[in-house]
Amino acid sequence: MSLMDHLGELRTRLIRAVIVVAILGGVSLFLARPIFGILMRPVLAALPLEGRSLIYTSGIEELNVLMRVGLYCGVFLATPVILWEIWGFVAPGLLPNERKFAVPFIALGSAAFLAGTLFCYFVLLPTMFQFLLNDENAVALQRRLETASVREQDALRLLRLGEIDRAGALAKTSLAALHAGGDGQLDIPTDVPKERLAVVARMDGMGRLIDAAYQGYGQAARPVLQQVLDKRLAAADALEAGDVTKSVTLLEGAAALLAGVDGSSASQFGDVWRLEKDLTYGRARYDADRWTRPMLSMREQLSLVLLLELALGIIFELPLVMALLAKLGLVKSRWLMKYQRHAFVVCLIVAAVVTPTGDAVNLSLMAGPMVLCYELGVLAAWLIEKQRDKQLAQRPAATP
Repeated sequence: MSLMDHLGELRTRLIRAVIVVAILGGVSLFLARPIFGILMRPVLAALPLEGRSLIYTSGIEELNVLMRVGLYCGVFLATPVILWEIWGFVAPGLLPNERKFAVPFIALGSAAFLAGTLFCYFVLLPTMFQFLLNDENAVALQRRLETASVREQDALRLLRLGEIDRAGALAKTSLAALHAGGDGQLDIPTDVPKERLAVVARMDGMGRLIDAAYQGYGQAARPVLQQVLDKRLAAADALEAGDVTKSVTLLEGAAALLAGVDGSSASQFGDVWRLEKDLTYGRARYDADRWTRPMLSMREQLSLVLLLELALGIIFELPLVMALLAKLGLVKSRWLMKYQRHAFVVCLIVAAVVTPTGDAVNLSLMAGPMVLCYELGVLAAWLIEKQRDKQLAQRPAATP
């Protein structure tokens, strides 16, 4: 074939591949939004529960992202056809015994690429985004606060029913769980703005205790609760005047008066109040630790996820490519073993460039499969050479 004939055949095969991609991409557009949601699950799962959403910064960004999802799905689904067309273009330049590898090459290549993308989706992406978007200490504190908040609500409900003993026992259990992080102390930040917010939150907690005690004990508790409310109002005035220390002292005095609603259960009232205080401490500390908030755009997260999916898919193709080159006699297992250490260094460098985080865990999750795939490729090349040598040894010697 002349050069023009080769170019004509290449054009024909490219047109076929583009048509298939366009058809499958057009079909995928109807499912682009749910597909995008599936792709973003590792990202959303790493975000706080109240902030699990992605933003778009222009009116057409969401549409562009969904169109890209449809196009990429079309390319992904058309991968076997694309590989078939590539093989069909290079096959005329191969020997007859080399052309029989077409079907295994396409089938194993598609399977290896799919395995790489699944490994990336289920193993690499969750750990990577958890590291990127969460602080370990803040996440642990958040979980303790969530559990303690649920029990706090139940303790207040028991107090409204007049069951102060059960409310105190539940509050004590909640306090133990809240302080189970190992430090045994939840300190509010020392800066004044955060401290003021913590005191305001404690005043809200005192208001909830007053309401619950009134519902639980009725008119009998009215005189004491009136004094408690006066203390709380005085604490609010002190806070407005900027005297945070006086406000805290008045709130503690209000808590001591509140225990007089039921003289036989003063310690139980104290446990419920301490739970309210420590929850405000914990929330203030959590807010201080989480002074940055992720605002992730649809376009950037799609590009990052697809880049990593593509990278892992190509990495998992490495053993197949090495085995094919060994089968064609283009590489030797001895040569691959000789430069094994150099290959390990290259794998680490590539993993460090591709991985967006600098921690050892995610670097290992990227570099580990690369090294393993290289070793599998060396093993495959060695087995192919052994099989070839065995076949040559079994051939009858040519007669002179």
